[in-house]
Amino acid sequence: MMSRDSVKIRGSADTSYLHQTIDKMIWELMEKEQIPGLTLAIVQAPYIPRVVGYGLSDEQQRRLASPNTLWPIGPISQAFTAVAVMQLYEAGKLDINDPLGRYIADLPPAWQNITVLQLLRHASGIADYRRHENWKPFREWTFTELISLAAEEDLHFNPGSDVELSATNFLLLTEIIEAASGQTYHDFVTEKQIDFLGLRHTGFTEDLAKFKQEDLTQSANVHQVFKQNKLFIDPTETAASYDEKGTAVQNICSSALKGFADIWASAQDVSYWDIALAGSVLIHEAENRSLIYAPWTLPDGRQVPAVAGWHFYHHRGLMDIKGSVPGYSAFLSRFTDASELVCVTLLCNKEGIDFTNLGRRIAAAFGDLLATNYNDNNLFLYEGQFPAAETVKRLEDELKRRNIPLFAKFDHAENARQAGLELRPTTVVVFGSPSVGTALMQADQSVSLELPLKIAVWEDEAGSTWLAFPWLSKLAGEYSLTDSSVINKMQYLLEDLVRRAGSIY
Repeated sequence: MMSRDSVKIRGSADTSYLHQTIDKMIWELMEKEQIPGLTLAIVQAPYIPRVVGYGLSDEQQRRLASPNTLWPIGPISQAFTAVAVMQLYEAGKLDINDPLGRYIADLPPAWQNITVLQLLRHASGIADYRRHENWKPFREWTFTELISLAAEEDLHFNPGSDVELSATNFLLLTEIIEAASGQTYHDFVTEKQIDFLGLRHTGFTEDLAKFKQEDLTQSANVHQVFKQNKLFIDPTETAASYDEKGTAVQNICSSALKGFADIWASAQDVSYWDIALAGSVLIHEAENRSLIYAPWTLPDGRQVPAVAGWHFYHHRGLMDIKGSVPGYSAFLSRFTDASELVCVTLLCNKEGIDFTNLGRRIAAAFGDLLATNYNDNNLFLYEGQFPAAETVKRLEDELKRRNIPLFAKFDHAENARQAGLELRPTTVVVFGSPSVGTALMQADQSVSLELPLKIAVWEDEAGSTWLAFPWLSKLAGEYSLTDSSVINKMQYLLEDLVRRAGSIY
């Protein structure tokens, strides 16, 4: 456990963590992941003291990422859907324990008695239509077409007995919202959340045309229209993403991911909306808010650290919601501790980026109480959602699934017990691939000191579970390895193992 030199005061001008500025943390990740553009927003409630863009939101049009840039917020859209459901619940227009059959006709018989709450909790057992081979995100879909894709599979488990992420759950919720409100899902969310909060940089995919953008192909010099038209001063612009060949990634159709990943927003608007959600502005009663962002328990006693796309952790009430759509990644985290409400929003035009580790370090720069209390400069740290023993089991299962040899497992807590000592759960899992490790040792045999690979899992004094491993990127420099591609692949492997072992979905 490392000590803290000082406790930052609220509003400190020092926005660094472990001698690394936020700008440096972000730029290093952007270089590592080849992210063209990114926008960050920080909340220290009730303020949004920092909103800043990095890089290009549109490489070919040479648009800068800015506070006004609109990005697809991907699975964060689920939270808007969940809010809409709870608003109707508070208005007495639906009951969360109502069965689907009350609102939607012509569903498979096995679905009829699944409840609204089970859909919110991803506890329905209904298959995810996104997994069907015929589903495509770039075409328009009807509700009936998408339901037919999911209905080809039997329920994966008895409703309410387990949890599995499924976009079908939230598609069904949008239909319930329309039946209960008498409005389209688009109009209800727009009226009750977007317009109600005055979010000028938020909308659905079909709303993007209303945001005027300068056609930069019409001028030899970038950005000229603002000199004649005030609408283009500090403009609102939509981000763009391109594949490796430079071809623009097509925007997903709202109907293809309705209620699950169909909203575009600026990082600042996401932060504003999240402040409203944290209090009673959007959902009035605390017990109703807890239904969509608090852990809950399955009938067999297992605690589920997730609802409506949110992930819940232990340290200072941390919760986050994140994910990708084609071409883009989104992340929103919030520390709900009464001493300091801090939120971090990160949006970018690169698919498959998990900002969990970066988001944690950024939050720590704004409040030392939010730090991991370990050396993030040397370790890739990830707070898990499960007890330590369960996390170790999940890690072992993931290694087995990938056919990665498990060489050893050191249970230091058990070793301490046998020596008559006490130690909180602390386990090191040792594994690796001889073919990969041999390639590194052929370049420099002394790197054998760092092999095989290992991940530590432990429980801290507050009850949080941590997964960690040393940053492998340092090996290339320390051992003069000229080919860093193997090191990078190993780093990505370890990060993915940690996330899958530590997260419910």
